[in-house]
Amino acid sequence: MFDSIINWIIHLMEILGAPGVGVAVFLENVFPPIPSEVVLPLAGFTASQGNMNLIAAFLWATAGSVVGAYLLYWLGAVIGANRLRRIADWMWLVEVEDVDKSLHWFDKYGKLSILFGRLIPGVRSLISIPAGIDRMNVLSFGLFTLLGSAVWNALLIYLGFILGENWSQVADVIGQFSTVIKIVIAALIIWVIIKLIRRQKKRQK
Repeated sequence: MFDSIINWIIHLMEILGAPGVGVAVFLENVFPPIPSEVVLPLAGFTASQGNMNLIAAFLWATAGSVVGAYLLYWLGAVIGANRLRRIADWMWLVEVEDVDKSLHWFDKYGKLSILFGRLIPGVRSLISIPAGIDRMNVLSFGLFTLLGSAVWNALLIYLGFILGENWSQVADVIGQFSTVIKIVIAALIIWVIIKLIRRQKKRQK
């Protein structure tokens, strides 16, 4: 599957050039099996070979990131806080007040969550959904998404550019980092479930 993704990205870049990077990054936002840690270093390597303008690749990648983020923001807005409360009302262990607490937390730390969330594999796309649910200010969301995405895109494209034919090392390193992040997220989910079960038992008593 990894080889198929690489071949597809290469083909896309050959046909569209730098805009192909933007299309691939946009799809990466809504379809995680297309990893940006492959797309962006590969774009940097292509630029190092003189087959693509480095700045154009960065600009198109960042545009793709922002548009993809807004699509997920819209999805979150469609779900909405009220619908989420109704879902929480009939879900086991989860209560309406949990939704309100989460929204309150996002009101307080939402901007920083968007900024730094765009730098964390596995989180960078999904962070847009709670922003939409919370109806975060559209301009603020766009600004912090742009800043976080610009840092991520510039770093990975540049690494691919300077590493040349060894660009895949970027994907290997970030893949290891992603595994650590996934383990941490899984541990947090387990911790939250245990906490909710304890709360349920305490209230039943």
